[in-house]
Amino acid sequence: MKVCNEGFEQEFMDENRDMYAIALTQNVLSGRWKYFILWYLKGERRRYTDIKKFLGDLSQGSLTKQLKELENDGVIKRDVYPEVPPRVEYSLTDKGNKLLPILEKMEDFGKEYGEKP
Repeated sequence: MKVCNEGFEQEFMDENRDMYAIALTQNVLSGRWKYFILWYLKGERRRYTDIKKFLGDLSQGSLTKQLKELENDGVIKRDVYPEVPPRVEYSLTDKGNKLLPILEKMEDFGKEYGEKP
């Protein structure tokens, strides 16, 4: 899995495994909507149209890009059912479920330190 466009030199990765691990995780989660997609898929399979409706004004192209990246990184699974019209559902993989505690910690931080109404 590539961490950035240029990648890291092997020497850097060997000497800085902790930083590399953080960069790798950040790369998987990078993207404005990925956090919300993962959170929305928590514990439930969702159809493309449901995800699109949940995210509101997000363009079809942007959503498709984010979903493909998450699928390529192995954190979500895409199932296509041969129906007319085709039904597509997304769900978290085991790898995707392992990201949920990170999102939960982000939620906790936001609740504790975010602006109070």
